[in-house]
Amino acid sequence: MGRERCTVETDERTTVVDITDHVADAIPPEADGTCTVFVRHTTVGVTVNEAESRLLGDLAASLTGLVDDDGWEHDALDGNADAHVRAMLVGPDVTVPVTEGSLDLGTWQSILLVECDGPRERAVDVRY
Repeated sequence: MGRERCTVETDERTTVVDITDHVADAIPPEADGTCTVFVRHTTVGVTVNEAESRLLGDLAASLTGLVDDDGWEHDALDGNADAHVRAMLVGPDVTVPVTEGSLDLGTWQSILLVECDGPRERAVDVRY
């Protein structure tokens, strides 16, 4: 079992970034089985979906619409409770099949990092 870590820069408070290529680059050619993509942060998540630009914007907008920006008790500490709640809805990890070193994603599937408290630099772990 191996592990690679990549870094992803985000440029907006709530945004979605296609990290499929980062993950694919971390997988060695001889790998078979699964890889798990995990983020070590509580205000960002990862998911698998289509990386079409309008859909990425729709996802970010829907998370913003689902969770109010204000009115959270945690905001007294650091003002980002909304980001924590949004990230919990997405989740911190995905598992993807790997065959002969390649991600076994469907035709329209991509691995997406969902930033809820940006802009930031995020660490993404890939275990295979």
